[in-house]
Amino acid sequence: MIISSMVKNGAILCGFALLTTGLVATINTLTADKIAEQEQLQLTNQLQEVLPHSKYSNELSQDCVIISDPLLGPYDNQVIYRARKDNEPVALVIRHVTPSGYSGDINLLSAVYRDGSVAGVRVTKHEETPGLGDKVEIKKSDWITTFNAKTVQSESDDRWAVKKDGGQFDQFTGATITPRAVVGSVKNAVLYAQDNFDALFTAANACPEVTP
Repeated sequence: MIISSMVKNGAILCGFALLTTGLVATINTLTADKIAEQEQLQLTNQLQEVLPHSKYSNELSQDCVIISDPLLGPYDNQVIYRARKDNEPVALVIRHVTPSGYSGDINLLSAVYRDGSVAGVRVTKHEETPGLGDKVEIKKSDWITTFNAKTVQSESDDRWAVKKDGGQFDQFTGATITPRAVVGSVKNAVLYAQDNFDALFTAANACPEVTP
């Protein structure tokens, strides 16, 4: 009697587990395409914020290289997108990270033209203090747009610092660490683009194919 009951209960539990697994698999299948579509849309919007679509004619999100270099932050495999106009190199859009924010990592996206000037910069992720360090966000202030059209003359270009350190970029009242970290990271990304522009455009494409 006891054995019969155990077998029955085990069968019920097994059936419930199989049903649950099946439901989870079905939900994942139904939502995977939608999630991928939303991620692709978010990426496209981010890229167009730093580099106007009119500046390039290729599928920017599908033309990239994967780079690991200290200038782009302490983590491996940063993505660099390559913008082309009629197959001619136009700009690089670089993902990079600075770990020097007040509250940790600040993730950035910076676009750099072939002449070494900045097309645009955006912060894509951060944990900075609301009302202080979060002014690096475009929705909080236009500070991040002050990078537009600027270029780096050399590694020792002391203009690339906040005004408190003798540079040209404003700091925030009560929050100097955050803008200082962003300025330094963008400077490094621009230097990397200037030094490696041609080589990056000749490298093999590392972006995954997107099926229609």
